[in-house]
This record gives sequence, structure tokens and C-alpha cells, in this order.
Amino acid sequence: MHPQTHLISIQDSSASFRLTSFHFGTPGTGKKAYIQAGLHADEVPGMLVSRFLREQLAALEAAGKLKGEVILVPAANPVGLSQAIHGAPFGRFDLHTGTNFNRAYKHVADELKASLDGLLGKDAGANVQLVRSHALRSVEQWQPATDTEALKKILLAMAIDADIVLDLHCDTESVVHIYTGTPLAGAVRPLAAIMGAHAVLLALQAGGEPFDEACSRLWWDLASHFGPAFPLPPSCVATTVELRGEADVSYELAQQDARGLLRYLAHEGVVDQPAAPLPQPLCEPTPLEGVEPIDAPRAGVVVFLKRPGDRVEAGDAIADLVDPVSGDTLTLRCTVKGVLFARSKHRHVLRGMTVAKVAGPVAFRSGSLLSQ
Repeated sequence: MHPQTHLISIQDSSASFRLTSFHFGTPGTGKKAYIQAGLHADEVPGMLVSRFLREQLAALEAAGKLKGEVILVPAANPVGLSQAIHGAPFGRFDLHTGTNFNRAYKHVADELKASLDGLLGKDAGANVQLVRSHALRSVEQWQPATDTEALKKILLAMAIDADIVLDLHCDTESVVHIYTGTPLAGAVRPLAAIMGAHAVLLALQAGGEPFDEACSRLWWDLASHFGPAFPLPPSCVATTVELRGEADVSYELAQQDARGLLRYLAHEGVVDQPAAPLPQPLCEPTPLEGVEPIDAPRAGVVVFLKRPGDRVEAGDAIADLVDPVSGDTLTLRCTVKGVLFARSKHRHVLRGMTVAKVAGPVAFRSGSLLSQ
């Protein structure tokens, strides 16, 4: 295990931030996996999972059981971890710019369409290596204007040439679910089965340039641009893994999830562990365009009638919205069939707030598909 410290702030900054990453195995020998937690700094479950991952990866490395390279970033957002408003942690948005810490990553494909022109050939493996070297160069040329952009550059530089990228998040109250690119549906199936995901949400472009897409979408964008004469398989299985809800922080769950992630790395040949049969998936992938946000048309007290993980039919009652003064009750219903995979942790909401989310099998939305 080789820890590295990355300086984020410039010398004359008014604040000083640094990032720590842990590196296991030998670069260039087998697949490269990149795992980070806490990019949204108030989403804690993945950070505890990383504690157990670090211990187990160190033991595997000492035993000669690593067949590839693993980079682990246990707390990916020291900027967000320093933020609080009146005692409440505030780690989703940069207070300096208002930008979501999981948005606005550099999409290098636009530069690579020019820099790779005339260089690709018929050998898919050679093309993959060429794309990765150009992608690394593009990230290196990114000129950050803020500490948050500097952080994003550091994270992307460690991940963009990886075969596997696992970005560990959580929702407010939810079951395990996964976001990934549509071309990666088959590749993510083992991960979804092992982790017990209740929804796998697919999109070619979710909008807002999140971290996982910065690592993966370049492959199908470039393949579409250069065409079938120059083979470019989707060579980065990048996912956002939502580890239940914000309050689901326990040793038991963290150890379970760490074992699951290592089992997936073993399945992918990154670590040398006995291969166990995969469990049956709990769901089939569905389009991110098929997710229905259940929004509150007015303010009120939320009384949930469905739990995360419940299967629902179109027209089912999801929650009651109660006016605490008049006592008037409005029942909120879904319009799609699917699984309720996440809901708000708040029990009083304002007009327009999202109360719950249902993953349906039929795409009906367009535009930017992620929440703020």
C-alpha cells in the first residue's frame, strides 16, 4: 500500500486542502480499478466502506493476491468536508461557486476527436491505449480556476484511464441502486447482482457531466465519431453506486459492502479470490429517462405509504401530504409501474420538492436527468 498526498490549494490561497489516495498493486499489470467515496461529502456510508476496503486490499497485496492495480480514495472531497451551515454538514455543493461537487467534470472526448484524428487503426487494443494516453494528456492540460476544480482534476487524472471506476454515494433514504452508461448494462450486471441493487439506471448522457460519465462516456462518443472502421469498445466500466441512505452507516453494512466490492473485483480478475456463483439480480436495468420524480405540489407534512424497495403499480399511493393547520390531506401517487428506490429524508417539504423516485421500464423524460 502506497499512500499519496495531493495538494489542492495554491500556495497563497486563504485555505489549504489536501487529498489522500491509497495505491495497491503494480500499475500496468492487469486491470486498473479506481474506487472513491464521499465525493458528496455529506454522504458517509462509502467512507466507512473504504476503511474496510483499505484493510482488505492491504492484506491481499501482502499475500500476493492482487493481479491488477487498485486506487482507493476514502474521502474524495476535503473541500466539502470542511463545509457546514449552522452546524449542519453541507457537502453536496461548493459554497464558493454553488456547483455540485459531482458535476462539471471535463468531458475530454471533444478534444480527443481532434487529437486522435488520423491515429486510430484496426487494432482495438492499440486504439484503447491510444485513447487513454490522450485522455490523460487532456486532463493534465485542464487549468483549474478554483480549489474545487483543482480537486476534480486530481480525481479525474487518477481515474480516467481505469478499466473500472466505482464512485460510492448514497441517497437520502433508499435501497442500493446504480447509475451507469447504457452501453455498460451487461458489464455492470455482476456488480448489481453482488451488491443487491434494486435499480440499475441507464443513460447515454445523464446531463451535468458527473464524474462517472467523465470516465466512461468518452468511449461511446468517440466510437460514434470515428465509426466502425476504427474499433473502440467501451473500455471503462464506470458507475455511481448508491449505498442506501444517508443514515445507513454501520459496521455490519460497511463490511458487507466491502466484501461485495472485493467480490466484484475478483469476478473482474483484479484480485485473486475464489470465484463464487453470482446471485440472481434483484432487477433488470431500466432507462434513467424512465425515473419518475414524485414532487410535492404544495407544502406539508409527508407521511409515507411506501418504503424504498417496494414494487409499485401506476396509480399507487406513495405518500400523504398533510397540511398541519387545516388538516387537509393530499395523496401523492405514481404514474408509472416500477420500484420505489429512493425517498426524501425530510418529513416536511415545500412546494416543488421531490418526495420520492420510482424507476420505471419505459423512457418518458429527456434533457438533464439527474437531480441538482
